[in-house]
Amino acid sequence: MIDLRSDTVTKPTEEMRKAMYTADVGDDVYREDPTVRELEETAAEILGKEEALFVTSGTQGNQIAVLTHCRPGQELLLEEESHIFYYESGAVAALAGVQTRTIPGHRGAMDPQDVLNAIRTDDIHYPETGLICLENTHNRAGGAVIPVENMKAIYSIAQKNNVPVHLDGARLFNAAAAAGVDVKEFAKNTDTVQICLSKGLGAPVGSIIAGDAEFITTARKWRKRLGGGMRQAGVIAAPGLIGLTKMKDRLGEDQWNARILAEAIESVPGMKLARQPETNIVVADVAGLNITSDVFVERLRSEGVISGTFGPTFVRFVTHYDVNEDQIQEAIEAIAKVARQ
Repeated sequence: MIDLRSDTVTKPTEEMRKAMYTADVGDDVYREDPTVRELEETAAEILGKEEALFVTSGTQGNQIAVLTHCRPGQELLLEEESHIFYYESGAVAALAGVQTRTIPGHRGAMDPQDVLNAIRTDDIHYPETGLICLENTHNRAGGAVIPVENMKAIYSIAQKNNVPVHLDGARLFNAAAAAGVDVKEFAKNTDTVQICLSKGLGAPVGSIIAGDAEFITTARKWRKRLGGGMRQAGVIAAPGLIGLTKMKDRLGEDQWNARILAEAIESVPGMKLARQPETNIVVADVAGLNITSDVFVERLRSEGVISGTFGPTFVRFVTHYDVNEDQIQEAIEAIAKVARQ
């Protein structure tokens, strides 16, 4: 099977598996795991932040950030289709007691003026604006890259109003590869950032949150409260370290394969792109085939290609390390075959 559902399906490389076996470990709750500490220090340096914390998932990382930045009863500003709002099971309300205020974006990017207008004034009737969250790349915008200048403008507004900014950067390295800039250029326009190790970077599990030392101290306590304190975690930190230092430089290959796939889909009668891909996510509209996305995905799977539904008529394909260009060509043939049925 050619699995294009998500870049989360990647298997650890042989080098990662060997690193897991030989990892130097200790009890990370006592901060005695040398491999975890190396991962955190490396991540902090790469992101240009003081410190970093290894967490189990991107959702956990985002929620720890919300819990650390906000108090119950405050309000969180974020784009209306962002992952934190759309795909994290209402955790900001359930865990942090924080309400969300969503802002429509263009390809995932909020207009800085809209953000400014949404920051609450000092009125007893209103909740306080506790945090602004950004997402880069933006999943539901088809992997769109939020421009550095957009982030810079929002961060400037946030600083003037004493509101912290958190970046859900699960695919931040894809954004950096597409924009041709260092990840620090994005991260410096935030107070805190979360990156995922188990998507394009290919590690089996884990994410990183990074910020200043005071933030990480409090975040570490929230991680413990949420049951995220791990013991000999070096066995999963080791492949994350390889992903962070070696896999990020090959993400351009995934984005090249996404462009090949997108160009082919455009030529299939009855199919069109929801938007031009900027990174490794391709979203196709199958409405012209007079079938739902569920039916298309089921038929495509029977041809040996796994994809995902992304709405009633939208299908998502995500390129990654485990799918090469030859397999992309096979997938294109299968897509064309299903479209003819």
